[in-house]
Formats: sequence, C-alpha cells, structure tokens
Amino acid sequence: MVHAVIAEAGLVLVLAMIPGPTTAVMVRQMLRGGPRTALATVAGAQVALLFWSLATALGFSALVAASQVAYDALRLVGAVVLVSLGVASLRRGRRPAAPAALGPVAVAPWRGFRTGILTDLANPKIAVFALAFLPQFVPAHAPVLPTTLLLGLVWVAVDAAWYAVLIGLLTRSRALLGALRARHHLERVTGAVLVALGIWVAVERR
Repeated sequence: MVHAVIAEAGLVLVLAMIPGPTTAVMVRQMLRGGPRTALATVAGAQVALLFWSLATALGFSALVAASQVAYDALRLVGAVVLVSLGVASLRRGRRPAAPAALGPVAVAPWRGFRTGILTDLANPKIAVFALAFLPQFVPAHAPVLPTTLLLGLVWVAVDAAWYAVLIGLLTRSRALLGALRARHHLERVTGAVLVALGIWVAVERR
C-alpha cells in the first residue's frame, strides 16, 4: 500500500505541474483578489477532486465515462464556466483603472471557492481521469471504497501542495502583479487562455 501511495503521489505531482483550466482560473483569482482568494479557489478545486474520488469509488464516474449525454452535458457546462470567466477577465483588462486600484480588488474568498469548485466539478476530463487513474493504484485484495478514498486524499494533498507553492511564488511577485500595465496585460492573457480553454472543451470530442 505504501508503494502504491508513493507512486500515485509522484504521478499526481507531475500532472499538477502541467497548466490547465484550474491553473488559469487560480491565476485569474490571484489577480482579482490576491492570495486569500487564490487559496480559496484552490480549496474549491480540491473539494471537487474529493467529489470525483468518491464518485469513482461509488461508480458514478463510470456513468460519466460511459454515457455520452452525461459527458457532453458536463463538457458544455465546463465550457460555459471557462468562457464566462475569460470574457470577464478580458473586459477587466481593457478597462482603465485609477492609480488607487493597483493592488488586488476586494473579491470575497467564497467567490474564489465557488469558482474553483465549479471549474473542476464541470470538467468531465477529471471524472474520466479519476475513473482511469485511481483504480490503477488499488492493491489486489484491498477494500475498494476506503482505499480509493485514501488515494483520493493523497491526490488532493499533493495537488493542493503544488498550488500552494505556486501561489507563494506569485505572492512574491506582487510588485509585478500590482503594476497597472503588467496587471492589465496579465488579465488579458489569462482571459484569452480561459476563453481558448473553454472553446477547446466545447468542441473537443473524446
């Protein structure tokens, strides 16, 4: 069991370091509300990962993987979430701001939490990945439900640790994030990435 956990943790770390929708959304929330809002966004994403881990243990992820209708419904919801966030960032990037607005704006952390959980709950790729990924590390003859949940907790812990490090690095660059010109450019880049990801999710077929 120890070897399975170590192997899973190593693979999860590598996968977490590959930028995706969660990373783009976290950076957007960092720009909008600072480290607290970014951390709340990551917390929401981890709750979603726990949900998909439990769903895998109970067999719900198999339904999403097998049903084209369920998969497409989640895919379209996820695309709408990403495109909406991207358009909002693009608008903020174009909007002129007063010098007093150089720092992060007042965004309640619960909004970041909501964004994080919606982004990962509405991502069918995570559901299918959880179904294909977690069972591979369940040792033979081990109880499936508790072992899958344990592996899900390891997934969440490693993923959260990576994002905490990333937020720490971004926080150290507050001078860059707080500069008006740089922040507007980052808003535009983040918005464009989110819109592109949303379109990709909408048109992609498995």
